[in-house]
Amino acid sequence: MIERIKANVGVPWQEQTVDTFKAGDPDTVVTGIATSFTDSFDVLQRAAASGKNLIISHEPSFYNHEDKTDWLADDPVFQQKIAFIRDHHMVVFRFHDHWHMRRPDGIVVGMVRELGWEKAQDAADPNVFVFPATTLDRLAAQMRDRLHDHAMRVVGDPNQKLTKIGFMEGAAGSDRHIKMLERPDIDALVVGEAREWETVEYVRDAVAEGRRKGLIVLGHLLSEEAGMDECARWLRTFVSEVPIEFMPAGEPFHQPK
Repeated sequence: MIERIKANVGVPWQEQTVDTFKAGDPDTVVTGIATSFTDSFDVLQRAAASGKNLIISHEPSFYNHEDKTDWLADDPVFQQKIAFIRDHHMVVFRFHDHWHMRRPDGIVVGMVRELGWEKAQDAADPNVFVFPATTLDRLAAQMRDRLHDHAMRVVGDPNQKLTKIGFMEGAAGSDRHIKMLERPDIDALVVGEAREWETVEYVRDAVAEGRRKGLIVLGHLLSEEAGMDECARWLRTFVSEVPIEFMPAGEPFHQPK
């Protein structure tokens, strides 16, 4: 199954990559496939209950980018998770680097569909979107409601007028964030996550200087999750022998009552 993914993804498979098997026996016979933003314990339980034993996860399984587990050897949370995977004959494969490398980026394709932004997408730059005049607060509220975002954060004047925004899913990093915000035509940037002392403070300073800039922080998961729904759609174009299901991991945050 993974060889088919490599053959169909449309970019050369890199030797240095996090896209590898993370748990389970690669020789296991596949009974079904679940795609998800992350193979959380909850996702694993739902997948096992539905008879799906190959989990295609976009993000790490074991709480660090390279899935190093030496430091977790005696950790009870890790032990229970790995035991569940073993006892249910499951296999976890990470699909991060190459899904982003695909053109168009698989995560962005899914997010654009989820947000209903297809007509707003700039043909020359898929990370730029042009809207009829709106405000920072109105755009943020629309995204919050569309994604059911319970932990969105916004930096800037709520009444700031905007027409062109940048979108950078996940954790693109402050250097890329700021390069986008430096563009005079970009009124606001939507990101998955940002260090609060980097991009956040850059935008706060820009606003204090009288510059028309804004920042909407969705949370990493909500900025990418729909991209793994797109992954399930894509897999169905060349895999027909077993059922394939997108399993939302769900936003990890909630607002206190």
